[in-house]
Amino acid sequence: MNLPNFLTLLRMLMVPLVIVLFVQGKLNWALAFFLLAGLTDVLDGYLARRNHQITNFGKVMDPLADKLMLLTTLICLCATGHIPLWVPIVIGIKECTMITVAALLYRKDIVLPANLFGKLATVLFTFAVLLSFFSERVAPWHTVLLYIATGVAIFAMIYYGVIVLRSNPQLFHKRKNA
Repeated sequence: MNLPNFLTLLRMLMVPLVIVLFVQGKLNWALAFFLLAGLTDVLDGYLARRNHQITNFGKVMDPLADKLMLLTTLICLCATGHIPLWVPIVIGIKECTMITVAALLYRKDIVLPANLFGKLATVLFTFAVLLSFFSERVAPWHTVLLYIATGVAIFAMIYYGVIVLRSNPQLFHKRKNA
């Protein structure tokens, strides 16, 4: 196992830790691990590209780790009253759709790398989550940023769909028997 893939697995292991920290009311620690997860995401991508260690495992598991951390943190922020319920619902539906499509594509040996809009959505959500931890002091800016991040995330999903349809039109056409 290479270092970038190890960092991805480490990020996945942080997900239950963030939940425990929220449940225990240790929000500063939960935020610290959320931000640490974001740092490992940047680091594993950088190392994978720099050291030519990009793997299909990393292409699949890295975004899954990101989705799990983000969705978990959004649910916890909602449960603690920091963000409205619609945010984790919309993002949950979007992420489940993306995971399902990615799994179906992976079965056909198609792995889509992250795109600019997906990365932008991740950055926006990171700042929105950060502000949400301090929602009493920064209201309504955390909500505005959540709206923007959600919009960019939905746009990124649509953009992925367009890429899949344009580059693999045979995926959605039934074969005709001759």
